[in-house]
Amino acid sequence: MPVDSQVLSDADWAGCRVLITGGLGFIGSNLAIRLCELGANVTVLDSLTPEYGGNLANLAGYENRLKINISDVRDVHSLRFLVRDQQFLFNLAGQTSHMDSMQDPFTDLEINCRAQLSILETCRHVNPEVRLVFASTRQLYGRPEYLPVDEKHPLRPVDVNGINKLSGEFYHLLYQQVYGIPACVLRLTNTFGPRMRIRDARQTFVGVWIRNILENRPFEVWGGQQLRDFTWVDDCVDAMLRAATHPAAVGRCFNLGGMEPISLQRLAEVLVEVNGSGDFVIRQFPEERRRIDIGDYYSDDRQIRDLLDWQPDTDVQTALRKTLDYFRPRLPLYI
Repeated sequence: MPVDSQVLSDADWAGCRVLITGGLGFIGSNLAIRLCELGANVTVLDSLTPEYGGNLANLAGYENRLKINISDVRDVHSLRFLVRDQQFLFNLAGQTSHMDSMQDPFTDLEINCRAQLSILETCRHVNPEVRLVFASTRQLYGRPEYLPVDEKHPLRPVDVNGINKLSGEFYHLLYQQVYGIPACVLRLTNTFGPRMRIRDARQTFVGVWIRNILENRPFEVWGGQQLRDFTWVDDCVDAMLRAATHPAAVGRCFNLGGMEPISLQRLAEVLVEVNGSGDFVIRQFPEERRRIDIGDYYSDDRQIRDLLDWQPDTDVQTALRKTLDYFRPRLPLYI
């Protein structure tokens, strides 16, 4: 069926051709599994760069139900081959660590800017009709002037990663406006769940908390009073599928939120309660982190709820319980 005429139901995904960059990573693998379950023909592209979260264990049991291509999005030749016949492209490849971006800004520039142009140029030349969803970040807002933060909030990133992700976002919107590539942007915030990186804090601090509590070690909460909102990964996947197919999404940016705002200290307390044991300590922010901390942040996500009829349905207790249940028997695969 034509993918630009109406929103696809779950059944309509059967047989659709889908490419996911960063598809062995946290969100990409959850998205790939959902699409496999819906009957789509899925190809995942991932460089498996050790620092960026890709893990073959994320697609365990699905290896024969999709195609896995280990290559870099900056490899134009392989990218042209992979993009050519796709109906949907979920562009999730990127460097996500804020600290890494400050310590190695040129690598962040390569991955979050140059690589994005490479993807878009490939689409322009070989497949300008592909429906494209780009995973951006709430970090580009910087320190909020008001809460909740809506899409009209000024954009003032506080680190190199935020600046480069903002550039990648603008590239996607520009190519939609100038070349007609049907792209849209989701600004993600604190997504967590099964298959996330828990080895370190490069992806999310929640991952480090999960690892420590499962290893019966205290975890650190920096500050503790900051308010944050969180998104359960399955709710994030739902939003991506809707954004990929809804006509109203083309050319737009959407904040993605989900759960009610919660302080980091309270989140830590809930994690301990859900696990049934554990301990944490409150620490002051390390100086290098304090410089790029944004303070309180939570999203106004009414636009995606109203325009795309997206509704998250997972509370923080359920999400943490499911995350622990996933990692508990698989911990050696992720540390």
